[in-house]
Amino acid sequence: MTDSAPETAPFLSADPQADPMAEPWAAPSADSPSDALPSALYIVGTPIGNLEDITFRAIRTLKSADVIAAEDTRHTGRLLHHFQIKTPQISYHDHNSQQRIPQLIARLEAGAAIALVSDAGMPGISDPGYELVCACVAHQIAVIPVPGPSAVVTAIAASGLPSDRFVFEGFLPVKGKSRKARLGSLATEPRSVVLYESPHRLMKTLKDLAAVLSSERPVSIARELTKRYEEFWRGTLGEAIAHYQVVSPKGEFTLAIAPSPHSQLSLSKSEIIAELQALLAQGFSRSDASRQLAARTGLSKRDIYQLSVDIDIYSVLQDKNEAEPHLLD
Repeated sequence: MTDSAPETAPFLSADPQADPMAEPWAAPSADSPSDALPSALYIVGTPIGNLEDITFRAIRTLKSADVIAAEDTRHTGRLLHHFQIKTPQISYHDHNSQQRIPQLIARLEAGAAIALVSDAGMPGISDPGYELVCACVAHQIAVIPVPGPSAVVTAIAASGLPSDRFVFEGFLPVKGKSRKARLGSLATEPRSVVLYESPHRLMKTLKDLAAVLSSERPVSIARELTKRYEEFWRGTLGEAIAHYQVVSPKGEFTLAIAPSPHSQLSLSKSEIIAELQALLAQGFSRSDASRQLAARTGLSKRDIYQLSVDIDIYSVLQDKNEAEPHLLD
């Protein structure tokens, strides 16, 4: 089932040649001395698509800051132009964060008020803003959040899935053992799960989720949240795979997945051994396999780890018994 939103407001385009903002919006003034900001790092939430979602406080903070640390200065520049904000920018992103952090800390310690923004939403959530916040905390510099839109909360609120308890997973690891381990940990997750995915990896993620969580697990897939082509698709993981085999994925996706109907597995000792052997055969270490099974069963990781050691000892004895049958008598 798909929900689509009507176009009701200006949107922030990713294409600088297709900017829909014809007339700047009259932003609140920040010219009076009382509007000067105390020295601090201000984490400013910005729209995730619809410009009307920005707050008056965010506008005032961006106008009053000494400098804006932006993930993409061109992208943020269009936002600033629309709201008539002339505060200078400095780039701060994944590729220059280690160079920028000492510079920004020095300016903050000298008394500057710095506003941190990401391309969309709240900085520090699945972006390098986290590292700057940690550096400020370590240097005892004030960190002041200016709340704003968030794709995580927006997606789970409209998903139709349990929202009293949920966990945010960001982007899943792309491949390898870390991806297998993360997927395995979600199999019996008792809370709803929210994660991000790009269009070119959506099908692989849906198939992996269906294989581990069950193709019958309910899911809500939000596309282009708050933007012109916002869309919600709801169904099961199996139905989602069928849908996106016909409809080519476009835009950025936020997935909300229903909690496991069985938060903990009840397994016999022989079943636990079989699960351990399967995980070990996939390349997991004894420690990782024990941790994953402990999360799924509620049993002690130490007990499961000891069982994995016993499996290895038994295998050695069994191999020797083929040559000397009396060993296991």
